[in-house]
Amino acid sequence: MPTIFAIFGLRVVVYPNDHRPAHVHVVGNGCEAVFNLHCPHGPPELRENFGFSQKEVAKIANRLDINLAFLCYEWRQWHGHY
Repeated sequence: MPTIFAIFGLRVVVYPNDHRPAHVHVVGNGCEAVFNLHCPHGPPELRENFGFSQKEVAKIANRLDINLAFLCYEWRQWHGHY
Protein backbone atom coordinates (compact mmCIF):
# COMPACT_ATOMS: atom_id res chain seq x y z
CA MET A 1 0.00 0.00 0.00
CA PRO A 2 1.77 3.11 -1.21
CA THR A 3 1.79 6.12 1.07
CA ILE A 4 1.18 9.07 -1.21
CA PHE A 5 1.08 11.79 1.39
CA ALA A 6 1.66 12.33 5.10
CA ILE A 7 -0.27 14.69 7.37
CA PHE A 8 -0.01 15.19 11.12
CA GLY A 9 2.15 12.06 11.33
CA LEU A 10 -0.53 10.00 9.56
CA ARG A 11 -0.18 8.12 6.27
CA VAL A 12 -2.52 8.87 3.36
CA VAL A 13 -2.74 5.69 1.31
CA VAL A 14 -4.16 4.54 -2.02
CA TYR A 15 -4.42 0.77 -2.34
CA PRO A 16 -3.27 -0.42 -5.80
CA ASN A 17 -6.09 -2.95 -6.23
CA ASP A 18 -8.84 -0.79 -4.74
CA HIS A 19 -12.18 0.22 -6.22
CA ARG A 20 -13.95 3.37 -7.30
CA PRO A 21 -15.02 5.96 -6.31
CA ALA A 22 -11.72 7.76 -5.79
CA HIS A 23 -10.84 7.64 -2.11
CA VAL A 24 -7.93 7.54 0.31
CA HIS A 25 -7.28 5.71 3.56
CA VAL A 26 -5.78 7.77 6.37
CA VAL A 27 -3.90 5.51 8.78
CA GLY A 28 -1.99 6.08 12.00
CA ASN A 29 -2.05 6.07 15.79
CA GLY A 30 -4.10 2.86 15.75
CA CYS A 31 -6.87 4.55 13.75
CA GLU A 32 -8.07 4.52 10.16
CA ALA A 33 -10.50 6.66 8.18
CA VAL A 34 -11.61 6.46 4.57
CA PHE A 35 -12.46 9.63 2.65
CA ASN A 36 -14.20 9.75 -0.73
CA LEU A 37 -12.41 12.47 -2.66
CA HIS A 38 -15.18 13.50 -5.09
CA CYS A 39 -12.55 14.18 -7.74
CA PRO A 40 -11.84 16.50 -9.31
CA HIS A 41 -13.77 19.18 -7.41
CA GLY A 42 -14.20 17.76 -3.91
CA PRO A 43 -14.73 18.24 -1.12
CA PRO A 44 -13.45 15.06 0.52
CA GLU A 45 -16.16 13.31 2.52
CA LEU A 46 -15.71 10.90 5.40
CA ARG A 47 -16.97 7.43 4.47
CA GLU A 48 -15.68 5.34 7.38
CA ASN A 49 -13.95 6.15 10.65
CA PHE A 50 -12.29 3.75 13.03
CA GLY A 51 -10.96 5.61 16.04
CA PHE A 52 -10.38 9.25 15.05
CA SER A 53 -12.21 11.95 17.03
CA GLN A 54 -14.57 14.32 15.21
CA LYS A 55 -12.03 17.09 15.70
CA GLU A 56 -9.28 14.96 14.12
CA VAL A 57 -11.57 14.00 11.22
CA ALA A 58 -12.36 17.67 10.52
CA LYS A 59 -8.67 18.57 10.61
CA ILE A 60 -7.77 15.68 8.27
CA ALA A 61 -10.62 16.49 5.86
CA ASN A 62 -9.47 20.11 5.68
CA ARG A 63 -5.90 19.10 4.83
CA LEU A 64 -7.13 16.60 2.23
CA ASP A 65 -9.25 19.33 0.65
CA ILE A 66 -6.28 21.70 0.46
CA ASN A 67 -4.35 18.96 -1.38
CA LEU A 68 -7.24 17.61 -3.45
CA ALA A 69 -5.67 18.17 -6.87
CA PHE A 70 -2.59 16.18 -5.86
CA LEU A 71 -4.66 13.38 -4.31
CA CYS A 72 -6.87 13.08 -7.39
CA TYR A 73 -3.76 13.02 -9.58
CA GLU A 74 -2.31 10.19 -7.48
CA TRP A 75 -5.58 8.24 -7.65
CA ARG A 76 -5.51 8.49 -11.45
CA GLN A 77 -1.90 7.30 -11.55
CA TRP A 78 -2.98 4.07 -9.85
CA HIS A 79 -6.51 3.56 -11.16
CA GLY A 80 -7.15 5.66 -14.25
CA HIS A 81 -10.46 7.50 -14.37
CA TYR A 82 -12.08 8.58 -11.11
